[in-house]
Amino acid sequence: MKKKYHFIAIGGVGMSGLAKYLLQKGFEVSGSDINDSKYVQKVKKLGANVYIGHDENNLPDDCIVIASTAIRETNPEIQKAKRLGLPIWHRSDLLAEISKNEEHFIGFSGTHGKTTTSGLCSYVMEKAGLKPSYVVGGTIPEIETNANAANDRIFIAELDESDGTIVKYSANVVVVNNLEPDHLDFYKNGLESILETFETFLSHIRKDGIILANTDNEGVKRLVKYFTEHTLMNNAKFVTYSIGGNTDYSAKNINYGEDFTTFDIYYKGEFVSNLKICLKGVHNVYNSLAVWASLHQSGIDMTLVNPHFATFTGMGRRFEKVGEFDGITIYDDYAHHPTEIKATLSSSKSFTGKNVIAVFQPHRYTRLQNLWNDFMGAFSDVNRVIVTDVYAASEDPIEGVNSEAFTNELKEKIDIPCENISGSIADVAAKLFPTLKSGDVVIGLGAGTITNLGKELLTLSKEK
Repeated sequence: MKKKYHFIAIGGVGMSGLAKYLLQKGFEVSGSDINDSKYVQKVKKLGANVYIGHDENNLPDDCIVIASTAIRETNPEIQKAKRLGLPIWHRSDLLAEISKNEEHFIGFSGTHGKTTTSGLCSYVMEKAGLKPSYVVGGTIPEIETNANAANDRIFIAELDESDGTIVKYSANVVVVNNLEPDHLDFYKNGLESILETFETFLSHIRKDGIILANTDNEGVKRLVKYFTEHTLMNNAKFVTYSIGGNTDYSAKNINYGEDFTTFDIYYKGEFVSNLKICLKGVHNVYNSLAVWASLHQSGIDMTLVNPHFATFTGMGRRFEKVGEFDGITIYDDYAHHPTEIKATLSSSKSFTGKNVIAVFQPHRYTRLQNLWNDFMGAFSDVNRVIVTDVYAASEDPIEGVNSEAFTNELKEKIDIPCENISGSIADVAAKLFPTLKSGDVVIGLGAGTITNLGKELLTLSKEK
């Protein structure tokens, strides 16, 4: 690998993780971002030269340029790189290059749960003193990092399918959590296009590779069926997991407690372990089972990692408790797909006797349009729903696809009070705050600026 790299938008959670990995390996790293952030500060402390603002003068003359899908051709650093004839890599190219040099690569994939599973896997290994290398899409609790370059044989990464770049990776163990229609701006034929991409991705698996497949999910089941009719390359094989099913790994005897969930793990029909987790919801039983199975298949001594599943409190922005005042609790969650929202809100069942308020910020006009009917069925297990303006994420508006129209239809579909609050997240907080009372639980949902809701509500409580 070349010794010098320049990251455009180095402050993103994924980009900063890759930069940190390179810095720890002794590579020279520079970068730029529009804003300063905690991720920018972390890579600066490790020796990265970071500029705030994009300018062609930021770019060294002899580097590989790393950019994400979000960086446009008009970016001045991209334009200079082209004039100089510098290599311009997508961030997935760099992750693929890094992973080639790692002995045993565990990759977590699927429409939902990638960040939680890759983070949980990294966490339990770190806490067990096994020193894994990893690059994940969020901050791991306690460890307070999103990446690490160590000397152990295990490398863990979250593999993003949103833009089709997942086909670049080749892993020893691949976890496929679930496959559902999403990113329909890219996958024009919905699930069919996603399945085709995964068929290509899995054809690149390493020799004797393992694909851990959740066959309770219909999309994954279809993927497994495809490969019963087409040969997997490199002597790879499917290993299945489920809840209560007749699969290679199965979670049984699940007990959902107020503070912990416990369940038994069976492998090939035989009891092998009991597991205790503090993550809420059935989706986190799947997530924990997938991580356990991936490590078991990788030859890890499970007695070393088992105790640490119970202390993993979840990744940043995954049902994260962000504030509390006057008996009111605020959570922040990255859920922006109907299935993710259902899973998050199902976790709120544990708030016995509480008044649960879901504040949903639709993410992208295309997603709201393509999954409109699915979103209609996503809101349950709560007492009130508030819908904010759409977070455009650089998209242009689509006529008739807006929060007001969505809220009006949602009111007709569900027997839960619903309202649309327009304006900034500060405006939403200002209108919501006077209506809150002790015992309320507020859950912010979305991948955009909704993450600031907790901060805005806490500020209002201090001012009061």
